[in-house]
Amino acid sequence: MQKLHLGHPHSPSMDTTPSSTPFQDLTEASPKPSKRTTFTSFMTAPSFKEDTYFVSHLKPSEKKALQDLRDKLLASSDSSNPVSMWGVPLVDGGDRGDVLLLKFLRARDFRVHDALNMLLKCLAWRTEFGADNIVEEELGFKELEGVVAYTHGYDREGHPVCYNAYGVFKDKEMYERVFGDEEKLKRFLRWRVQVLERGVKMLHFKPGGVNSLIQVTDLKDMPKRELRVASNQILSLFQDNYPEMVARKIFINVPWYFSLLYSMFSPFLTQRTKSKFLISKEGNAAETLYKFIRPENIPVRYGGLSRSSDLENGPPKPASEFTVKGGEKVNIQIEGIESGATITWDIVVGGWDLEYSAEFVPIAEGSYTLAVDEARKIMATEEAIHNSFTSKEAGKMVLSVDNSASRKKKVAAYRYFVRKCNNTSSSELQLSPK
Repeated sequence: MQKLHLGHPHSPSMDTTPSSTPFQDLTEASPKPSKRTTFTSFMTAPSFKEDTYFVSHLKPSEKKALQDLRDKLLASSDSSNPVSMWGVPLVDGGDRGDVLLLKFLRARDFRVHDALNMLLKCLAWRTEFGADNIVEEELGFKELEGVVAYTHGYDREGHPVCYNAYGVFKDKEMYERVFGDEEKLKRFLRWRVQVLERGVKMLHFKPGGVNSLIQVTDLKDMPKRELRVASNQILSLFQDNYPEMVARKIFINVPWYFSLLYSMFSPFLTQRTKSKFLISKEGNAAETLYKFIRPENIPVRYGGLSRSSDLENGPPKPASEFTVKGGEKVNIQIEGIESGATITWDIVVGGWDLEYSAEFVPIAEGSYTLAVDEARKIMATEEAIHNSFTSKEAGKMVLSVDNSASRKKKVAAYRYFVRKCNNTSSSELQLSPK
């Protein structure tokens, strides 16, 4: 049994045996993949390396290409109306302008002519589409906000994370309401661009800064056949007009037949885009996401601790991460709780399917242990536990997770806060480590 002893003012100690998940690289699938060969053909580390956008890091040929693109763009534009994107002048925008120009050059392997054509087409599309002002539009998709496509938190390196989940469209009525005809599809694509534009506005566009997003796509229950047209149009539109805006694309809850789905949109992707892909089969979402995103920034539906309401209260409170080995029971002991104090905690184990309980153990001899949360089996589909308890006497709280019935190691996270109540005032202590 693993015990994590916690108590103010001491920092917690724990067994932090690192979890390991074999990430697999997405490659072209064979025409008739089996369940086994589908995933084994996808596995290897991703080859993509994000650009720093420091001009000093460029090769001489790349520096020349950047200057040539500046010159050609200047020659093709109206000097009385400087060309800009997201409020950044492209020619006289200094380092920030260079970041955007380098995105187009990277997308076209530093072929200046091709990068210029891509850039000019993108500028024309943004004008025709009205992309600069789309964030302010009311498109009538309130039911899809925070469900189908939304930006939620940041990864460990500070990239905004955009989640995509199309499982709601397995409902035929919902599908018809959103994609029932060509006009509805156009409006949905406009809304999808709006969501992306909100994420892009969170980027720095400066060398060494955060210049791209993380995309997490949930394939659970996705009606692949019905969404083929919409998926292809979204992928084509984003790749043509948002070059190098995604640092990593993580697919979660991937079914065995994903290679067939991948073959549909693969022709629309460049090799550089494919090199950013990471695949996580169904049931491994939390373990995969924890590699890149802290648990307090991951939505509860994916094995994290973050709820939408949390974002309204400022930056999320930090959580502690640990592993629960197969055949192991872990007790988290939070000590030093004073009489009258209120302790609030969140705890989650990725893909639960194990037993959880919480009890308060008084210090006073002869006092009875109180079962705060009765021991019960937590199913894999359940979200993080969120509970609180006000003590009537000094003692400790013990949170237990029992994985003794499984051989699989699981990732887990928790955090807690203690509000000490005095006669005249109260103060809140955050005891989970930063």
